[in-house]
Amino acid sequence: MRLPLRLRHLLLTQLFLLPALAFSSCSQNSSEPVEKWVVGLVSYDTGAQSLDKYQNFKEYLGKQTHKIIELEPALNELQAVQQINNKTWSVVFAPPGLAAIAIGKNQYTPIFPLQGLKNLRSVLLVRDDSPVSTIADLANKVVALGQPGSASGYYLPLYDLYGLTLKEIRFSPTPATILEWLSKGTIDAGALSEEEFQQHRNQFGTTKFRVLHTSRPVPAGVVLVSPTVDANAQEQIKKAMNEATGSIVEDAGYIPNVKVPDYSQFVKLVEKVRPLDAQVKKKPAVLEFNQTSAATPQPQ
Repeated sequence: MRLPLRLRHLLLTQLFLLPALAFSSCSQNSSEPVEKWVVGLVSYDTGAQSLDKYQNFKEYLGKQTHKIIELEPALNELQAVQQINNKTWSVVFAPPGLAAIAIGKNQYTPIFPLQGLKNLRSVLLVRDDSPVSTIADLANKVVALGQPGSASGYYLPLYDLYGLTLKEIRFSPTPATILEWLSKGTIDAGALSEEEFQQHRNQFGTTKFRVLHTSRPVPAGVVLVSPTVDANAQEQIKKAMNEATGSIVEDAGYIPNVKVPDYSQFVKLVEKVRPLDAQVKKKPAVLEFNQTSAATPQPQ
């Protein structure tokens, strides 16, 4: 039986459309972008070398979450703060100073503590032959600090130096550089963590250093998740990291299934010190708050 012309035309149209629709559907599915998460960390001067130990973690997290995972090292805390302020980093392996800014100012969520010292302290160092014997003796002297964002190199020493007028504050790109400057006598004092001091102290020939002051302790570093990562995805990250193998956990340097440290007090300390940011770049550097700044800290 011969079909009416109109019906034949309709059937032919459908036969041509079906492959096109199928191709369109496949194209749409294949072109759907895979979400990318950037994992940030501070590597100082080691750069790409520091990423090696995170490779297994990167591959594992990508497989478990079906996301593209990218590792991004920052060479110092200042670069890291910029990335956190821009919320470029989805996950951060953050030392304490960086963690305080991310939690207090940028609403990042801590999910795991990092391995290492639980009670990090900052030390103010001088050369052993220096006449400086107290913090007050640093008035009108040249003092080196780490980059803004560093707990041991910046926030803790600034808190303890409050009230002094310094001839100049110099900013070191790495903790080892502070000891180098001290050994050459180009600064009078410098701040870094106890751990970094022990690590680098013997690299400068016969120069001996003396601890002038030791700060209060701060919490351990933490793994943070950005507020741009939704709640379901955050739980997915936590589950994957909790269930990772021991070798992956060890290489990445975090502690699963452990309560994160309380950052509330340290966040308050950082918020008190941050109004000094404008003062530290001046010569001389007057480390006092004006009347519109935050409440005066009480150095301990």
